[in-house]
Order: sequence, then structure tokens, then C-alpha cells
Amino acid sequence: MSHTRFGSLALVAMVIGFSACSQDSPPPEVAAVAEDVDNRPVIERKDDLPRHTYMVSIKAIELFEPQNRQVLLDLAAQIRADVESDLETYNITNDQTVRDFYAVLGSVALLEKRWQDYLDILDRRRALETKEANRLTMGLLGEAFAYAHIQEVPDVNGFVGDFLARRIADMPYDVVQDNLESMKGSSEIISRPLVLGSIESGIQPVLDANNGEVSYDVVSGLVGAPFTIDYFIPAAGIVNEVLSTVIAANRVEKRDIWEARKIAFDGSEKAEPVTIAVWDSGVDTDIFNLPSQLWLNEDEVADNGIDDDKNGFVDDVHGIAWSLHSEKETDLLFPAGEFPREEMELQLLVKGITDLQSAVDSEEASAVRQELSQLSQDEVKDFIESLNMYSNYMHGTHVAGIAAEANPFARVLVARMTFGHTIIPELPTIEQAHADAAALVESIAYFKANGVRAVNMSWGGSLRSIENALEAHNAGGTPEERRALAREIYSIGDSAFRKAIQEAPEILFITSAGNSDNDVTFDEFYPSSYDYPNILSVGAVDSEGNETSFTSLGKVELYANGFEVESYVPGGNRLKLSGTSMASPQVLNLAGKLLALNPELTPSDLRRLMLEGADAKQLESREIRLMNPKRSLELLEGSQRT
Repeated sequence: MSHTRFGSLALVAMVIGFSACSQDSPPPEVAAVAEDVDNRPVIERKDDLPRHTYMVSIKAIELFEPQNRQVLLDLAAQIRADVESDLETYNITNDQTVRDFYAVLGSVALLEKRWQDYLDILDRRRALETKEANRLTMGLLGEAFAYAHIQEVPDVNGFVGDFLARRIADMPYDVVQDNLESMKGSSEIISRPLVLGSIESGIQPVLDANNGEVSYDVVSGLVGAPFTIDYFIPAAGIVNEVLSTVIAANRVEKRDIWEARKIAFDGSEKAEPVTIAVWDSGVDTDIFNLPSQLWLNEDEVADNGIDDDKNGFVDDVHGIAWSLHSEKETDLLFPAGEFPREEMELQLLVKGITDLQSAVDSEEASAVRQELSQLSQDEVKDFIESLNMYSNYMHGTHVAGIAAEANPFARVLVARMTFGHTIIPELPTIEQAHADAAALVESIAYFKANGVRAVNMSWGGSLRSIENALEAHNAGGTPEERRALAREIYSIGDSAFRKAIQEAPEILFITSAGNSDNDVTFDEFYPSSYDYPNILSVGAVDSEGNETSFTSLGKVELYANGFEVESYVPGGNRLKLSGTSMASPQVLNLAGKLLALNPELTPSDLRRLMLEGADAKQLESREIRLMNPKRSLELLEGSQRT
């Protein structure tokens, strides 16, 4: 059971599969056949889908050389046949999964220059998209190039620029603003070396380990890369110019609905200290208000290397820490000395990429543009892994700052996990799964023993991620044997984790939904798919309360601001980051304040106060609930008066 933080950076996915993640759907005849079929086997979880493998006989980056185009086309034809067969054979109950299949088929259509098919496919995929902003902006570039080729215009890139300008002009800018700004950021950093370097570091090692025979999950991204290389990169300048003009013309500060809902304590309230836990990548305990807001184990002596209170943890004055392999450590923050670059340089790079994605024209964004433009293919792996490492390092501190904001009664207990940062993950094993499960159980036991009332978990994982990691190391045998081993490894942690949560009914576990725009229940994401009386899953909206393009779906009960949320990073600087990781600790912040005012509240009481106090917002396809701290506090005060 491997853990991944739900943070803000996904550079590898962005540069490898830009087109696959932002276009497409399948030939109309595929869906039409499926609609007429009765009694098809029902697929209710991702793991039940069949496995397909493909032989790639040359290096991954060689697929994009002109002389090897037929090899790529043959591979794409195999992928298309398998996806069309699965869509026809099975009744897949999850729209997001069908939509993703359609995305790959759309990429194949572009690769094969079946322009009208692509447009038909795009219509079908849009029909499955529940997020308005994503539906409106989905496949814009693919659509523009398709029309350009259908109409045989002489100046394709010029046509694309005009097409984008016209289409965007008809859209409600306040709805699509974030997506357009993200697209603009991509247009400023995308390059052939970056794409090929990402493929070389993220896909080629898997090909090498498996002698060229790899799964659909590995090769499906390859069919989207040609669009990025052949069309998007050459047109990036025009795309950027159009988007820059649109964004500049419509630039208005987003309305902030959250400021008026906040409740800030100054210490004069009739309240009691409350212990809350930040279960994350570690916290820099030397910054902001945490010296007074830190939980303190009075029975432990700091830094003496002794387990003074005989509880199994050495020097746990402010909390506990686990290594990547679930070994007990004493540092509550990942050692910065292991970074391959200077810490401040990495901080500026992370901020620069975040600013680019948000269309913030900062000095840091300019520095990132310059560095990425000069990055060679061989340098991509180290660049991405350095950013991953620093992003993990700062993640827990950023989360803790949000959780403790404006609450002098908070006593933050730190529970550090260590997340992997390499593009190719470590090999999952049954032995490690048992060690990880034991660490999960022991952490929750520690929370119980020390009076923790609420915990934030801005991290998670999935069954499929374990299977993919096994494949990356050619482990587990045949695809079916690998699938079974992945299930066994997953179940070890999943069963232990579920049991530990159920056996801690006095603690409210708050988890971020995830940033994959997927259905966490269908994909078996943990812990955001768990459904217990003492767990709450949180999705992300922006400052205006509009659903973000990235927030995952499924079992999401409450939404909070997860876009450009400012908090501390190690060393004391403040950065604005986005993700459900930033939304979830806002709910912990509210839980901490409610508990400070009334320590007798149970997890059931907290859920009721937060969910009933939330504001209902009607979307096109469903209703969501936006947290409202002020209203939840009013409900608490009202219940105490009666």
C-alpha cells in the first residue's frame, strides 16, 4: 500500500499526455453498438476491466521519429481495437472511465488524421463531462486542428489562433478562467525535449524492465504525445498569444466568498486546547505560531535519543515520524540536506510552475520559463524528481499552516510519513505492505493514546498504482498474476487501515478527495473512498466556490477552497498552492475550532455541524456543499442555548 500526497504538481502527466488529457472520445458507431447491447457484464470497479498488453519493439522516443510513424500507427490500431472492444463488450458504470477511454480513442483519431471522427468523438466525450469548465474547454486545440484540416486551410496555425479566439469569446469567462490560465501556462513551458525527456524517464524504464511488452496503462499515453509534438508545440506561440490577449482583456480579481465565512479566534474565547493531528509529509515546527500551537508530550525529553515514556517512540516530543519503508525516525521534517539542489532554488521553481499554471506573471514564473526552455532531454528526469522531492518536503508544513490558522487553541500533533519522489516508484512487496499496514495502525493507536480529536490526511493511493509499480519492475508474473498480487498487497493495508479507523470512533478522519478528476470509489482510492461515520472526504473549489477542474469525484461530502491557498513552507516563507490537499485542512481547521468551543462534540456531531452548516450549490449535474465555518459555529451556539 503506497501513499501519495495529493499536492499541486503533476508535470510528468502534463507534458507526456497533454492532448490525451484535454481532448477526445470514440467513433459514434462504438457507443451506438454498446447502447443496443443488453446483458453485458457490468463493470463496477476499475479492477474488473480486462488487461491488455502490447509489444513495443523500439525505444519509446523513437516512436516519434518520422521513419517510425508506421510502428506508432500499428500500436495505436491495436489500442483502438482493444478499447472499442471493451466499450462494446462491457457495461462500464463509471462515466469518468468511459470518458477516459474515449480520450484515448480521440488521440488515435488525431494520430490517424481521421479529423471528422475526432470531432464526433469529442462530442461524445463532452456529453459525459459533468464539470462545466472542463466540458467547455475540452479538446479545443484538437477541434481547431481538425477543422483546419477538414477545410484544408493554407495557414493552419493562423486558423487555429482565430478559431480559439472565436470559441473562447463565446464562453462564460468566469467559468473557464482557470482552465484557460492553465492552458496558457502549458503553452509557455512545453517543448520537445521536455516531452521526450518525460517519456524517456517515465515510460522507457518500464519497457526495458518488461522487454518491450507492457500494459495499456503504459502505452495509452504514448498515442497522445504525437499531438503535443506535431501540433501543439509548433502552435504554442500562437496559442499563448491568443490566451494572453483573452486573459488580459478579462482580467478581474476573483470574488472571494471565503473571507466572509471565516471565523478567527484571538485567544479571548471561552475555549479549551484541542489536539489535532496533521498526518502528512512532516512539519517545520520552528515556524509561524506552531511553538505555541504544537502538541507537547510532557513525558518525553527532546533530542536525548531515549524513549523516556516507554511508548515505543524515541524523542516524540511533538509527534512521530516514519521513513519511506515505515521505519521509526525522529525528524518531524524530511532532512533538507538530501536535496539535489538548494532548497530556496527549489522553492522558487515550485512557485514559478504554480504561477505559470495560474497565469501569474511573476519573477519566479519567468525563471521557470527560462530554465525549461534550456532544459535538455537528459536533464528532465532530475528536474522533475527534484521538484517532486521538494514538493513532498513542503507539503505537510503547508497543510499544517492551514489547519492551525487563527486558532490559538489548536495543539498540532505531527505524524510524518515519507512519500516517494522518483518517477519510477519502488517495487511493492508483501513484506513492505505488512510494514506499512503496521505503521498505519500504530499511528492511529498513537492518536488515540494522546487524545487526538481530528486528523487530516491529504494523501492516498489506489489499487491500480500498486499494479503499475509492479509492472515497472517486471514483477508479479503474467498480467492476471500481477493483478492478483496487486490486490493482495493492497488488501493488506486496506483491511488494516479500515479496521483501525473503525476502532477509533472518537476521532474524525478528514481526507482530501484527490486531484485526478476521477471517481474515487470506482478506482478504489484510499482513504477518500472509505465510508464510515468518522471519516469525511473533501473536494476542492476555487475562491468563488466553483468546482476545480482537478478535484476527484465519487464519495465527496464537503468542498472547500483548494485554489491558490496561501500558507507556510519550511523556513517560514508563504506560498500559494492548489489541490484538494489545501481544501481538506480547512475542514480540520473548522473541526478544531468547534472542538475548542465544545470538547464534548463527537465525530458525528462535527459532521452534522459542518454538513448542515454548509451552503448547497447546484451544479449542472449535481449538488455540492460548500463549507461555511461561520454558519457551523452559529449552529453550535444555537444547540448549546437550547
